[in-house]
Amino acid sequence: QVELVESGGGSVQIGGSLSLSCVASGNPIGRYCMAWFRTSPPDKAREGVAAILSDGSAAYADSVKGRFTISRDNDKNTLRLEMNSLKPDDTATYYCAAIVLAPGATAKSALDILRWSPPNYSGQGTRVTVSS
Repeated sequence: QVELVESGGGSVQIGGSLSLSCVASGNPIGRYCMAWFRTSPPDKAREGVAAILSDGSAAYADSVKGRFTISRDNDKNTLRLEMNSLKPDDTATYYCAAIVLAPGATAKSALDILRWSPPNYSGQGTRVTVSS
């Protein structure tokens, strides 16, 4: 069991930056692929934004590649998402997630999984609004 709590959301102007944090309690996050996903109206479909394996290998959605950076600290049980050059399309509720992957699976596979299935664990979300 893992409990995840996000923080750092807020309102920012186009082109601005935000940093999201996630603190985990319960099981160590080292055994999980950690990820950020987001949802936005009207359909609130999950979009995997970034995922990172315990060894640090990461994958990003094409929509955020080059602008967002995911990082994790297994010792501190924390996950971060640095978001730069924010766009209105980035407006969403962002969730921290812990995913159990099959051995040998890639971080990219976690993004694919998030498209179709909820993660094993996720937080309550933090809202990000990007406006002019």
